[in-house]
Amino acid sequence: MASPMYRQIAEDLREQIESGLLGPGQQLRTELELREHYGASRNTVRDAIKWLITLGLVETRPGQGTFVVQKIDPFVTTLTADPKRPGGNKVVAPGEDGYGEIDRSPGEGQTRKLTTKEPQVEIQRATESIASQLQVAEGSQVISRHQKRFIDGTPWSLQTSFYPMGFVIKGAERLIEASDIMGGTVRYLADTLGLRQVGYRSWISVRAPEATEAIFFNLPQDGRVGVFEILETGFDQTGTPMRLTVTIFPTDRNQFIVNIGDLPEDQPADSKT
Repeated sequence: MASPMYRQIAEDLREQIESGLLGPGQQLRTELELREHYGASRNTVRDAIKWLITLGLVETRPGQGTFVVQKIDPFVTTLTADPKRPGGNKVVAPGEDGYGEIDRSPGEGQTRKLTTKEPQVEIQRATESIASQLQVAEGSQVISRHQKRFIDGTPWSLQTSFYPMGFVIKGAERLIEASDIMGGTVRYLADTLGLRQVGYRSWISVRAPEATEAIFFNLPQDGRVGVFEILETGFDQTGTPMRLTVTIFPTDRNQFIVNIGDLPEDQPADSKT
């Protein structure tokens, strides 16, 4: 039995995309042109485009047309590392200490440049969720440090870290400065207040992006490309939470590695790219 007409059209366009005849970012013919080219109805052409969208091969832009999706080489992040210093040796972890370079993918030995915008610093009232994670009173003042992070100029993640206001009162005044803290806040709090991060807990979930996240990451507004949300709570030597870091990663360009047990160093991992 022959495939439905919309599938035949979709498969033909798919072959053009996968062969490179239609390159990343290239615009497809208009709906009218596709109808004339394939001798198909409007609904048939639209069904073909919907199928390609479902496969993640094309995207529609309101008022512009349909374009081949620009694939991004995945950014690989190791979530397990030395708890006293967020971040591994060669890849960047979600913790606020993550600056510098990140591996292209495990085993390739190529590097990609990580850059960040200057932090946006605010003093906020702790919501119920933040208060629960930091074990402070709901409505009490907390410091938030928000940064936009890029790899090779491509939006990679959004990160916001929250700290109790008491840290500033005790002398950690740089937390309220709108500038990077060289060496990271974990080291700064250890040097300034004697608070040593001895461990952290990560809670990972997947959800649809908020409107501002979709705009920053250039994601479809319909929510079909989700985001990872990682809530990471760091604990000091007394078992008290010392920070809450919320990091947002789009699912279309991020992969994660979790290492458990005694593993050889620089052990390559399979990358589903």
